[in-house]
Amino acid sequence: MKRFYDICKQHHLKITPQRVAVYEAVSDSAIHPSADLIHKRVRETFPNISLDTVNRTLLTFADVGIIDIVEGQGDARRFDPNLDEHHHLYCLGCNTIVDFYDETLNQIKISKAIKEKYTIVSKRVYLKGFCENCSKQA
Repeated sequence: MKRFYDICKQHHLKITPQRVAVYEAVSDSAIHPSADLIHKRVRETFPNISLDTVNRTLLTFADVGIIDIVEGQGDARRFDPNLDEHHHLYCLGCNTIVDFYDETLNQIKISKAIKEKYTIVSKRVYLKGFCENCSKQA
């Protein structure tokens, strides 16, 4: 939570109970939740909070570097509080997004042609496949 408070202060974001609840809903989840899922969780404490407010809060958090946005595969975008260097596996069976760490993937070199055309600020490998549970069921 310290990082959350520090970044909010650095970007002059007012720290409201609703913003704290939205951040906690993202950070307490291991499943890269959607805005809808976060909204349902936050409404347990703040029944009058709108989905639009939750969505705008999440986008603000992403803009200032509190969380990352993970685009889904035909479903709603998801949100990731893990800002460490990591990669994702998108399970084609159950639609979960799993974090994984792989030093070899971290070492992927960006070609000179790409570096000349673009300013790369980060890299993340996104694999599609089946998680351990779905692989066992197949």
